[in-house]
Amino acid sequence: MEPQYDLLPLSIFGRGLFIEVIIIGFFKDYKESVQAFIDHDPAASSRLEIILLYPGFKALRSHKKAQWFLNHGMPFIARAISQRCARRTGIEIHPGAKIGKRVCIDHGSGIVIGETCEIGDDCMIYQGVTLGGTGKDTGKRHPTLENGVMVGSGAKVLGPITIGHNAKVAAGAVVVKDVEPNATVVGVPGRVVRIDGERIDDLDQVNMPDPVMEDILANSRLIDELKQQINRLEDKNSENIEYII
Repeated sequence: MEPQYDLLPLSIFGRGLFIEVIIIGFFKDYKESVQAFIDHDPAASSRLEIILLYPGFKALRSHKKAQWFLNHGMPFIARAISQRCARRTGIEIHPGAKIGKRVCIDHGSGIVIGETCEIGDDCMIYQGVTLGGTGKDTGKRHPTLENGVMVGSGAKVLGPITIGHNAKVAAGAVVVKDVEPNATVVGVPGRVVRIDGERIDDLDQVNMPDPVMEDILANSRLIDELKQQINRLEDKNSENIEYII
């Protein structure tokens, strides 16, 4: 007769190890999230302030809860959590959105993140940003932000497009096309601005070049040149008329 072994201790150990791994992962993610806000927001005075008072941090933690319920077949509860968070923080994140690690939402009021949106690690999103759809697409309807993307306040990124890693979308820009990595997008509609073909490390959201205004100024200079040519032709014609008389 073969000896019988009690498998209960092994099963308990296995469950305990599994739970321990989950707890360690949770606190690691929590700590990284808090640190991301400290790194990006010079106004943050303490970790406790971020945890208790920052709407962006609260919205991201709430999203994780909502997504858990959605992934476990409880979409109504997931949406309820999402809408409650939207009322309390002014930040609406659909439970289906995929958000990476160390994402920071600064201030956050007015932010909308759609259902099929994907946000990579170390992204920075400012207030008033819309990561939405155009209303014409089905399936994947919302943008994908790769790692390290920064989206300035009031910017609109629309449709199933991809914003490449380390790209920056300036405040107020409207982006409806794919953006290459390490590029900076400004204006309406969004246009890529390059400086020697290299990434801009520190985006100045106030003194960024405005491609629309540059085109207006170029047209204004062209009009001035045409006016000068017309004046010269008129003067020449007047001289010819006086000579004939």
